[in-house]
Amino acid sequence: MVKIYIDGSSGTTGLRIRERLEGREDLSLLDIPEELRKDETERARRMEEADIVFLCLPDAAAVRAAEMLEGMKARVLDTSTAHRTAEGWAYGFPELSARHRREIKEAKQVAVPGCHASGFQALVYPLIAGGILAPDYPLSCFSVTGYSGGGKKMIAEYEEPGRTAEYDSPRQYGMGQQHKHLKEMQAAPGLAFPPLFSPIVADYYSGMAVSVPLYGHLLKEPQTVASLTEYFQEYYRGQPLIRVREETPAYLAANALSGKDTMEIFVSGSADRLLLTARFDNLGKGASGAAIQCMNLMLGIDETTGLEM
Repeated sequence: MVKIYIDGSSGTTGLRIRERLEGREDLSLLDIPEELRKDETERARRMEEADIVFLCLPDAAAVRAAEMLEGMKARVLDTSTAHRTAEGWAYGFPELSARHRREIKEAKQVAVPGCHASGFQALVYPLIAGGILAPDYPLSCFSVTGYSGGGKKMIAEYEEPGRTAEYDSPRQYGMGQQHKHLKEMQAAPGLAFPPLFSPIVADYYSGMAVSVPLYGHLLKEPQTVASLTEYFQEYYRGQPLIRVREETPAYLAANALSGKDTMEIFVSGSADRLLLTARFDNLGKGASGAAIQCMNLMLGIDETTGLEM
């Protein structure tokens, strides 16, 4: 039986991973008492025993935990930002290419993508790989997410009975264009520079929609909504967690896949102005679901095992 240790299991992502893994007969979860969850000696003991370790920690703590794991047998999945562009870490989005899938299967260390970055990669990487979009295209991206993406502190702020009226409205953030996901958004598809990125948090718990607008005349090859839809369908053919939709609804609700581990892709607009959108759960394919998918691949089992389809 595979032994699993979740380092940081009290956070939003760690809790969701635990919920997904509980009850699986092929896995054994290694627990740690609440009062000892920050004790390095106790954590190290469980790391030594584990076959798979999930790091669900702030960046600095994830770096320290990775150092503690050096020389141990455990294979590691880090859900923080710390290692997503680091040498020696596989990027945990298997659908991007056969290389990504192979590297995840063979990896000792896998960095799980950020939620906003996952939607962006799903839309942009295939176009760069297929020669449709130039690496120096002036990309922009806007993303609407539920407040659970901000972790316990933001969840408490939104669910506080006496909260101020500003929480009733969608709120744009990352105004300084220094969002922590920008580095991987540039690195994974090989962009010449990072996109202009406008993340927005709104008053619902989970789910997100990430959109990338494109000018048709700036593409390397002319495209229509139909041709790009067909291209994405072929690119993601056989990928059980990604579905490319034929039509875009008049109103695209960002919370439609809340609780699911799948992703939907939509192509809308016109040949002159195209709009690509990825819709998924920021806690599913954008976090815990993606981590478990990668773990399944590392263990050589069906990647959808234990996931919500």
